[in-house]
Amino acid sequence: MLWPSVQQLVKSGPDRELVQMYPYRSAAPATLWRSLIKGATRELTFAGYTNYFLWLEHANFGALLRQKAAAGCRVRFILGDPASPITRQRELEEDVPLTLSTRIEVSLSELAKLRDTTIETRYETGHVSLSVFRFDNDMIVTPLLPGAIGHDAPMMHFRRCQEDGVFDRFAGHTEDLWAKGRDVWTIPTAEVQHAQA
Repeated sequence: MLWPSVQQLVKSGPDRELVQMYPYRSAAPATLWRSLIKGATRELTFAGYTNYFLWLEHANFGALLRQKAAAGCRVRFILGDPASPITRQRELEEDVPLTLSTRIEVSLSELAKLRDTTIETRYETGHVSLSVFRFDNDMIVTPLLPGAIGHDAPMMHFRRCQEDGVFDRFAGHTEDLWAKGRDVWTIPTAEVQHAQA
């Protein structure tokens, strides 16, 4: 080998999809998120349980989402159901004043301002311990540790390089969540009948 050190710098195996890893989500530069969101042209999927931090950390986030949707980018949010027993259990584990359900409600209030767009929002409680954010062929994944809140979770940045790689595995998980989810803005038939009675 002429340059043995180069082999360590150029990834060639399945791990080549891992762009960067951070010990905490809060350790990643805010510019990374902004560049990934702005750079996406086909798909933005935010499968965080609350997605609350997005509005706090990104100025004019709603306006940016509106622009993306108007330009033809598919924008989807998957949130936890604030009334779910799974949400309540996680709140007990986190034990913080700003509860999980409150953070979800803040996101819902922001998303309600975008209901005149093509942005889609669903509830799915099967991702309370794993957040996946997709930006075309880039992805951020944060596995939540027991008792920790989102910004304390480890964070991984992936870029799709192959079929059935790590990126596709997480993308498949997100699509499964979406398929099992229920639209936030649609009232179930049983609730409508109860309200009319």
